[in-house]
Amino acid sequence: MGRKKILEDGDTARSTGKTKHRSGVRVGPSMWYAVPALVLFGIFAVIPLFGVVILSFMNWDGLGAVTFNGLGNWKRMLADPLVFSGLKLTIILTVVSWVLQTILSVLLGVFMAGKQHYRSFLAVFYFLPLLFSSTAVAISFKNLLDPQYGIGKAFGWPWLQQNFLGNPKTALWVLILVVSWCFIPLHSLLYQGAVRQIPASLYEAAEIDGAGTLRQFFNITLPQLKYTFATDSTLMIVGSLTYFDLVYVMTGGGPANSTRILPLDMYIRGFSSYDMGGASVVGVIILVLGIVISQLLNKISGSDKMESQMEGV
Repeated sequence: MGRKKILEDGDTARSTGKTKHRSGVRVGPSMWYAVPALVLFGIFAVIPLFGVVILSFMNWDGLGAVTFNGLGNWKRMLADPLVFSGLKLTIILTVVSWVLQTILSVLLGVFMAGKQHYRSFLAVFYFLPLLFSSTAVAISFKNLLDPQYGIGKAFGWPWLQQNFLGNPKTALWVLILVVSWCFIPLHSLLYQGAVRQIPASLYEAAEIDGAGTLRQFFNITLPQLKYTFATDSTLMIVGSLTYFDLVYVMTGGGPANSTRILPLDMYIRGFSSYDMGGASVVGVIILVLGIVISQLLNKISGSDKMESQMEGV
């Protein structure tokens, strides 16, 4: 009887994806499976993070002796207008690119989830940007938008012959478009997989009730993408806080610091000004922003509860 009860509990635990202890017998996957990932995470993520936090209280030029500076670096950085300008630009880049990428990724994901052959053919072209490195993309767009020999000059289009990357009013928006172009394929892939997991019976029932395509999209597809939306938004927003290579190659933070976002500001302070303490303060600010935003998204979406969306289907 006791063994039967333990086996029933084990079945329940496996069905809910949880590990359960009873009478000294542990059921479910062994915790040892997580050890390699935890070791790598500790070496390449946790230890460097603690190093950055400690370094934010130090003076170091990258070569000489490290000296304790207390809150000096923090006071200096919090009084620096470039830090607040970088924070503002980072928020604009993050919010606008999130809105743009989410809308287009959902639409493309839903479109590509169809079973028609021509959609699979078009999907190949949508995924092409994923194959290119950020540096290659940045160099290509920088040359295409060059007013002297770019695409505007080649086709004789006066509007495209503007110096978009040399104008402080347009440089950031061009960067947002290029960043979105790079990452929309990845997020579309996530939404495509999520849409294909939605039970066809839901759409069949909606059709019987007379619901059109648009109503099915808003009443079935979007609600079923709730957790994918939360996960993808977290990836997108936290990823936006770390954009560096593409921005560095295309503008280097200019013109007039109009594209000097926080990750780039951290690099310039650390490796151009040799101010590792100040750069570490900026790094800690980015870290806190990422943690707060990801936690807020989990709380708002309720994805931390891991509720099943298939109940009753």
